[in-house]
Amino acid sequence: MRLQVGIAVTHLLARKRQTLVSLSGIVLGTAFFLAVSALMQGSQADFIRRLIDNSPHITVYDEYRGADVQPAELSWPDGAVQIRNVKPQTEVRGIRGYQQKLAFVASIPGVRVAPVLSGSVVLTFAGRIEAVSLSGIVPASIRQVSTIEDKLVAGSLEALDANPNGIVVGIRLVNKFHLALGRNVSVATAEGVVRSMKIVGIFRTGTASYDETQTYAALKRVQSLLDRPNRVNRFVIQMRDPYQARAVATLIERRIGYKSVSWLEASEDIMSLLAVRSIIMYTVVAAILVVAAFGIYNTISTIVMEKTRDIAILKSMGFHAGDIRLVFVSEGLMLGLLGSSLGLVLGLLLMMVLDRVQLPLSAFGGPTRLPVDFGSRQFLIAFGFAMVSAVAAAWLPARKGGRVHPVDILRGSL
Repeated sequence: MRLQVGIAVTHLLARKRQTLVSLSGIVLGTAFFLAVSALMQGSQADFIRRLIDNSPHITVYDEYRGADVQPAELSWPDGAVQIRNVKPQTEVRGIRGYQQKLAFVASIPGVRVAPVLSGSVVLTFAGRIEAVSLSGIVPASIRQVSTIEDKLVAGSLEALDANPNGIVVGIRLVNKFHLALGRNVSVATAEGVVRSMKIVGIFRTGTASYDETQTYAALKRVQSLLDRPNRVNRFVIQMRDPYQARAVATLIERRIGYKSVSWLEASEDIMSLLAVRSIIMYTVVAAILVVAAFGIYNTISTIVMEKTRDIAILKSMGFHAGDIRLVFVSEGLMLGLLGSSLGLVLGLLLMMVLDRVQLPLSAFGGPTRLPVDFGSRQFLIAFGFAMVSAVAAAWLPARKGGRVHPVDILRGSL
């Protein structure tokens, strides 16, 4: 083994220029592979983090996944007569006995939950009319499962407890109606209830539709406005481990019956798109290393052609085809190891430079940095791709060198 490695080192040092070019290709290929993949994975992780942080991990709705089975079907499942167009009984929508169900959900380890009653209302001010969504919340509970308190630019959620007629609105709605903190607006419901409410908080999330159409008020006040006493129509849940949301949602739905949707289920199309994006990204950056591997292939192929007589002599001395292949594969391994190691260092420097780049995004109130993933996974993937490319590029000419017949070569040289 030491002899084969020594021969491989001698071959590489004898062709310093070609070796340096091949080595540079692997270094640059590994560095750009690492930098690009870290940037793409960082952007994907940042997107998922924003998706997880800005939306509930689990939402329990006041509905069921399947329609209720009619009593006639339960009594006579094989009956000859089928009953259709049965009008369901009119009832007050909402999660029945929500307090007991809320207590069960809160008892699950790693779960934080808040009750919410949402409905559509019409907001009126100075002759302007706007349909908005009004959510009844409990400030002490909602701050555990939502980032809305961090988005406040004026006022506070606690003011909803102090002022039963208080309302929190978005900055775009404020600008559209020329409102201000402390002003009164009229809120009308579909049931004909009209109430004057005072603006006690203003938030800005950066999402135009949300900042223009979403409002918050105290849960008791919204229950009174929508004529749904002691009812809520959803549970908003956050978890310590967001990736356990699907299993917990299944447990909740099986226990309380109401439809429970995890963020993974609600975002299946987005997650599928991200998976396809990752495949495309790794395919593109892997092509960089494939191109760099052609330098190794060219170098070792040239050595095999120039050293054909030397290979024949080694075989006549007792070297087997496997020993010859090992010599040239060792050359690819050495170029791959050295090139990928230097490439990881250069790639880390590129990642540090990218991490300091700031993009001016005034819509979010200031500049933001490029998201770069510094996880060890990216370094392992880059190193693995570089080594596979180097060995694959060395194997083809090594295989050709192992097939050399010493008798034909030596006879032709006499």
